[in-house]
Amino acid sequence: MTPERFSECLLHIRWTPINIASALQCELSWIEALEAGNEEIPEGLAAWLETLAQAHEALPPPTTYRGKRSQL
Repeated sequence: MTPERFSECLLHIRWTPINIASALQCELSWIEALEAGNEEIPEGLAAWLETLAQAHEALPPPTTYRGKRSQL
């Protein structure tokens, strides 16, 4: 996985680097290094992110609730 695809996957999943660092319970600096291409993205992590990104691409949020407001 390229750093560009890594960042693209995060966008599809709607995660920031902080979100994925929290999910993985790893250092934010390592995630930033992956994004910058300073560290190689492990195959297992790449496969997991691809699966999540593809699911989000295939199942976007419903548009029915856009602009929905509380009845209170």
